[in-house]
Amino acid sequence: MALDLNGAAAGVLPAANLTPAPSKVALPGNYIGDTFAFASQYLPDTQAKEFAKYGNRSVSGFLSRMGAEVPFSSDIIQWSEQGRLHIAATGMSVTGNVITATGHSFRAGQTVILTDGTNTDKGIVLAEGLTANEFEVAPYAGASLTVTGAAISGFVYGSEFRKGTNGMSGSLEAPKDIHSVTPIIIKDKYEVAGSDMAQIGWIEVEGAGYLWYLKSESETRKRFEDYLELSMVEGVPAAAGSAALTENYKGTEGLFYQVEQGGNIAAGSIDSKTDIDNIVKVLDQEGAIQENVIFVNRTKSFEIDAVLAGLNTYGTQGAASYGLFDNDENMALSLGFSGFNLGYDFYKTDWKYLNDATTGAIAGGVDGLIAPAGTTSVYDEVMGESATLPFLHVKYRRSATEDRKYKSWVVGSAGGASNSDLDAMQVHFLSERALCVMGANNFVLLK
Repeated sequence: MALDLNGAAAGVLPAANLTPAPSKVALPGNYIGDTFAFASQYLPDTQAKEFAKYGNRSVSGFLSRMGAEVPFSSDIIQWSEQGRLHIAATGMSVTGNVITATGHSFRAGQTVILTDGTNTDKGIVLAEGLTANEFEVAPYAGASLTVTGAAISGFVYGSEFRKGTNGMSGSLEAPKDIHSVTPIIIKDKYEVAGSDMAQIGWIEVEGAGYLWYLKSESETRKRFEDYLELSMVEGVPAAAGSAALTENYKGTEGLFYQVEQGGNIAAGSIDSKTDIDNIVKVLDQEGAIQENVIFVNRTKSFEIDAVLAGLNTYGTQGAASYGLFDNDENMALSLGFSGFNLGYDFYKTDWKYLNDATTGAIAGGVDGLIAPAGTTSVYDEVMGESATLPFLHVKYRRSATEDRKYKSWVVGSAGGASNSDLDAMQVHFLSERALCVMGANNFVLLK
């Protein structure tokens, strides 16, 4: 079965057929009879209210559900997150009993476990100062290490010292995992000529009451509010040497970018319980946040539903049943799932942005996001204090005299404005903001 969304499948986006006029006058651009091939001497009977054929067209709401908005007053936002508690390293190489590990933190006297995936050794670090990137290990089981190759992994599990010896050499400082994001300024504008405002015509606009010339202003405002969120989701910083940076546009670190840099990526389809098991194993290795929300497009939602439904073979011994009253045949059958538990609690919901024909469905690449619910404690490097904040939250610029969270003002000499000689009314919108992703290691991007 092939679906054609107003030509979207062929690369043509849905478009309006008529251009509304500010008054009820017969103009070529708003005469509905031309569209339906009516005789020109008859005026069609038209409805006074627009039909919302695309439903609620806004794709925002994700960040308002997952986070909060917090003011800031600087050109950069920085915070520090806790590093790993235990000392570990990967990608090390071995020559004899000497381990090469760039920038390692192993110290003499520490006991370590080393593995190459096949062989495993336990030993004690004899000297960490052979070179800046080398340390020697004396294995407990034999004269030489059994691990080989250049893909050695290891971690410290304790220490051992002989009688009458000095203590541990040096000390370890808590690792500083400092993150930073930069805000961007987002703007939009709506304009209507003063002469057009003199022709008053009314139409009932969905969700906004009866308006006429402000119809476009209402849509501009809705579109701007979507941009406030989408900029925080899709934003990327300008790379060194990029044309954007050359023109002094610095970009910002959006949700997808921050998760790609510091989080986890699950690529491919979710075809079996094993795929979900693998995601759970990743969460075990990270923050192990108990409650997580899965925001997905329709395709990924169907994949998860199919896997969960496949675990329910009703009537088979040992199988699980799902749904209220075991989905009795006399009741309405629910074919979708809103959540499940597999070591962690997962709550699944569709993300409209990823399904919309004019936004995420065009970009592709991202099928969903697994985000932890709740809050986390971080240290604000700029403010110099600890704060408990949602894992996702938006920072907007504000001072004692200027609040740039959501500014709107009118310029011109029409529509009540009298601050310019422009024979029109302009409605301006502005915001300055950035997105903070706390603990990106707890997020999983589905691709």
